[in-house]
Amino acid sequence: MTGPAGRAAGRAAGRAAGRTAGRTAGRTAGPGLGALAVLLASVLWGTTGTAATFAPQVGPLAIGAAAMGLGGLLQALMAGRGIARGRARLRAQWRTVVLGGVGVALYPLAFYTSMHLAGVAVGTVVSIGSAPLASALIERLADGRGLSRRWMTGAALGLAGTVLLCAAEAVQAGGAAGTGSARQTVVGVGLGLVAGVTYAVYAWAAHRLITRGVASRAAMGAVFGLGGLMLVPVLLATGAPLVASWANAGVGLYMALVPMFTGYVLFGFGLSRIPVSTATTLSLLEPAVAAVFAVLVVGEHLPALGWTGIALVIACLGVLTAPSRPVRLPGRGAVAPVAVPAVDERP
Repeated sequence: MTGPAGRAAGRAAGRAAGRTAGRTAGRTAGPGLGALAVLLASVLWGTTGTAATFAPQVGPLAIGAAAMGLGGLLQALMAGRGIARGRARLRAQWRTVVLGGVGVALYPLAFYTSMHLAGVAVGTVVSIGSAPLASALIERLADGRGLSRRWMTGAALGLAGTVLLCAAEAVQAGGAAGTGSARQTVVGVGLGLVAGVTYAVYAWAAHRLITRGVASRAAMGAVFGLGGLMLVPVLLATGAPLVASWANAGVGLYMALVPMFTGYVLFGFGLSRIPVSTATTLSLLEPAVAAVFAVLVVGEHLPALGWTGIALVIACLGVLTAPSRPVRLPGRGAVAPVAVPAVDERP
């Protein structure tokens, strides 16, 4: 088509393609920001093991109750107005809120005790490494979502990397292998699996509330506030060492304010934009960050096997956060990005 009519048609097609590209770009920007928020949260969570070394007298139950309990109560306090505005929706979904709160309460107790019994490396790897698989199963059973090849590739790389990190730490600690019993290790691994499942449960509960009309901050505040309340008795029963010195108190406050409060605010922002299974897979960055901090701050040595594991974790993150492939739109050969979801969103 030539002449004025052809040029007008071309301009109209170009404008339509531009509007389509803009809408598609807007849709893909949200998941990108969500993934970034989860990665930043994982970096903060990765500092907890190093921070705990500055308060060796504080037991794992006290550390967990202080970190998640105080952090959860602070989230509820900061989200008070949002919770009040969304109380009708929260009341209508009270079972989801209670399930998420129970997950929040159980997770730190299982996680920190797992590290205490099986070692920091094994406890962290089992807890964080099992969460993506638990999340995928929960989403499959509760929401009917299938897994994409992209998610499976990223999860495989991330799990392989965390296993190598675990093996590297085990080889390094081989000289001290006799300090713990096999029974303790088995119990620690079992508690790590409990931690992974409860992590997946409260992440799924928060995501479900968000996708059903509850604001992100209100959803996280309700779930974590309830979990924090459940942890108060544990903190009162075990938290005496936290106030025994300024160093111990400082560690407790850092755990509550930085990794738990700030980290889970970022995590909630991410959950409002990406599926739970993707978020928990991105959190595989945490053990890699923990290993790096152990080398830089605590002075531990990480063998080549461990650095290989970190490289695989980074490859996992690259697979899950890579720019979406472009697709050609009609009209002047316009190209717009199309998201490649890590999870099939069909009900």
